[in-house]
Amino acid sequence: MLNNQIADRMSLLHTESAFAIMAKAKALEAQGRSIIHLEIGQPDFKTPQNIIDAACKAMNDGYTGYSPSPGYPEVRETIAEYAEKYKGIKTDKEEIVIVPGGKPVMFFTMLMLVNPGDEVIYPNPSFPIYESCIKFAGGVPVPVPLTAHNNFRFDSCILEKLITPKTKLVIINNPSNPTGGAMGKEDILAIAEVLRDRPEIFIMSDEIYDRLVFRGNVFSIAALPEFKDRTLILDGFSKTYAMTGWRLGYGIMHKALAKQMEMLMVNSNSCPVSFTQIACIEALKGPQDAVETMKAAFKERRDYLISALNAIEGISCCLPEGAFYAFPDIASFNITSTEFADRLLNEAGVAAVAGTAFGTFGEGYIRLSYANSLDNLKIALERIEKFTKTL
Repeated sequence: MLNNQIADRMSLLHTESAFAIMAKAKALEAQGRSIIHLEIGQPDFKTPQNIIDAACKAMNDGYTGYSPSPGYPEVRETIAEYAEKYKGIKTDKEEIVIVPGGKPVMFFTMLMLVNPGDEVIYPNPSFPIYESCIKFAGGVPVPVPLTAHNNFRFDSCILEKLITPKTKLVIINNPSNPTGGAMGKEDILAIAEVLRDRPEIFIMSDEIYDRLVFRGNVFSIAALPEFKDRTLILDGFSKTYAMTGWRLGYGIMHKALAKQMEMLMVNSNSCPVSFTQIACIEALKGPQDAVETMKAAFKERRDYLISALNAIEGISCCLPEGAFYAFPDIASFNITSTEFADRLLNEAGVAAVAGTAFGTFGEGYIRLSYANSLDNLKIALERIEKFTKTL
């Protein structure tokens, strides 16, 4: 009876499968099973101590009440300085809204811009909440297939073919979850060329992993002057600074859009947490050694993981250029991605996510997070190899 009373729109939302798989894995552990967790996108590093100390000091200094809805001005000013240094974007506090995590930027962007029937072009496979938010806002998801033949880069030629008079927004994610694929400056310029004469189309650029690339630097489309006012940047602290539980992200956008996002904050969360904001000043202005240490560890793990995966008969895997995910092809085993991932967990004790959790074009793949120790990765790969021999 209760189900009949739930609003129809709730059926448009979908879960993030990694959390559901983690719950299953934890249940198996509670039964005494040994499980290697490669399902969740969470750095296995502690938040740097200087950031923790800054949060404690902020609480003791009285930062425990409400802040302005878009965040403290001094925090937004610090983010603006960071954006110029690391993204090459000149912005100011009026163009920045601080939110509780990265997902609100996705949700708020759809609610602000997408009317029922508007089309939103997005990568597939990709972070599942993109499609979920598009549908919830009444939009029409239009996927750009990401394929292994070009290392899962966003193809501007396909993008151009998908644009229609109903296209309102294009989502890009660089580097990518779940594939780890990264776009170079030439890829971003190609996307810009397709969109240059279509000023009615906005871009949401998800740059949450942009400090975690293993070669060169990420180029933001918002660094192109003619695209700055059309782009909404999503970024935050969870991945770069191992602050997943702190729930603090931000959007950078034209100040008129920022005012609209502020209104959504007022009506949903009131404001971001005060003391975490102050700690994030320390994250952005303080020593960046911990970021470089994490990145070096992720690269070492990546190099081992990809080599070991490609040595297993029946598995092939592109070399990820960023984030901390691998997206191996397991299609040769002739079972679905879901069955492969389920059996890998239940029979081999390795938690992974089926590629279809990230979209229909993820069939034939699984996602492995190498945000786990090298020792655990070695155990996991031994189990995966042994498991594949039973298929």
